[in-house]
Amino acid sequence: MSRLKAKYKGDVAPALMKKFGYKNVMQLPRLDKIVVNVGCGDARDNAKAIDAVVRDITQITGQKAVVTKARKSVANFKLREGMAVGVKVTLRSERMWEFLDRLFNVALPRVRDFRGISANSFDGRGNYALGIKEQLIFPEIDYDKIEKVRGMDVIICTTAKTDEEARELLSGLGAPFITA
Repeated sequence: MSRLKAKYKGDVAPALMKKFGYKNVMQLPRLDKIVVNVGCGDARDNAKAIDAVVRDITQITGQKAVVTKARKSVANFKLREGMAVGVKVTLRSERMWEFLDRLFNVALPRVRDFRGISANSFDGRGNYALGIKEQLIFPEIDYDKIEKVRGMDVIICTTAKTDEEARELLSGLGAPFITA
């Protein structure tokens, strides 16, 4: 069991139970999944760009990435339906906990001038979205082997009903929110 999952079961769950007055442990908010998404606009010109992104995201998450295709043709972007436009990975169970642990404790502190992540990026239903500007903050990525610095979106999906519950859950797990 990962360190973060043990922390959830030992410290966070009882604190949430007490704070929100849950009667049953099944009411507790839990992490459902983490989706890591990378858009790759230059894939239409360079076929090897998608392969490089798949390799990077697979190294970062420890799970094979899936290539996402365009649903519609858009003439202004020179995009045809079915062309590869990005890469995504959906993490669940142990890989999800390991990735979250590395994100909060290793990768985010490596960001230059890092003060914390915004506490306002919740969607109203208890899910949190985080944008990362470069993949180099993850220690798995070798600087010499990347072709281009790319950003990624990390979406943390929880079973929380409100943003307040999700914020308490993530901060209990060690999310470095900005303290205002």
